[in-house]
Amino acid sequence: MDNRKYFGKLILFGEYSMIYGSDALLMPLCSVSAEWSSIMNRPSAKGIESNKNLFEFYNYLHDNDKFRLLDLRRFEMELNAGLYFDSSIPLGYGLGSSGALVAAIYERYKLVELNDTTRLRTFLAEMESYFHGSSSGIDPLQCYYGKPFILSQKSTDNGKQTILDFLDNDYISDNIRIFLIDSKIKSDTAPLVEYFKKLRQNELYLEQFNNEYVPLVNNCIKSLTEKLIDKFFDNLSQLSYLQSVMLKHAITDNMKDLFMGDFENNHLMVKICGSGGGGFLLGFSDDAETTANYLKNNKYNFIRIK
Repeated sequence: MDNRKYFGKLILFGEYSMIYGSDALLMPLCSVSAEWSSIMNRPSAKGIESNKNLFEFYNYLHDNDKFRLLDLRRFEMELNAGLYFDSSIPLGYGLGSSGALVAAIYERYKLVELNDTTRLRTFLAEMESYFHGSSSGIDPLQCYYGKPFILSQKSTDNGKQTILDFLDNDYISDNIRIFLIDSKIKSDTAPLVEYFKKLRQNELYLEQFNNEYVPLVNNCIKSLTEKLIDKFFDNLSQLSYLQSVMLKHAITDNMKDLFMGDFENNHLMVKICGSGGGGFLLGFSDDAETTANYLKNNKYNFIRIK
């Protein structure tokens, strides 16, 4: 049995905007992971349920000619022998549960290695669309590589090309701490994305998103990775406000107060994590102890990830 672990993922910046031209910054979330296992070796109700769900995904892949790059005959044989995906990545929290599975299936059953990043991203997106109705392909790309990277896109004669800039593990200043704050509500990505597409049909919304929101995302990524702390929090403050206005449909009622937080006293600034609508919020702090005490005192469940 392949013992590789596939970690969860975080999109620190670029959710919603990366498919409309912004960069995106992604990192592995090593506190949660998934790996292949077998009911024969580790019998459990969870394993039986996973095996059943994998059969349904196999049928989707088998019925579509575009997935002939995968050895689906071997996949079916191993499912019949009890293969399942043992995962601790929570569902509906934007942490890459489906991305990890797609990455693992591609790596285990690929008949051809897609060395071109754009083609690989497109193929993984087509696989993951089974779970969400549509996919950017970014989640499984992150889970496949398991390294932090900045994703950017450039236009060529052959269309948009995906460029990955892999980062060292210390790309974020030690003076910046990151929290995941639990909304205690599961999120459903597909309707959130569809609603956002409808919002973009409004010309004023589209103009503000392209001219204000997208550049702010790029500025947040640039200032964070260049370790310009004051500039980063200034950019993040503007982005957080724009999200509270332009993406308010993706912020649950029990999380809205955090978007209006007092940074000077609480040292916490938040933004949407993944598609929003539940799951986690991402929190950034320049004083982890003060922020942790604030969250505890206000009964928020949270995880420190850096």
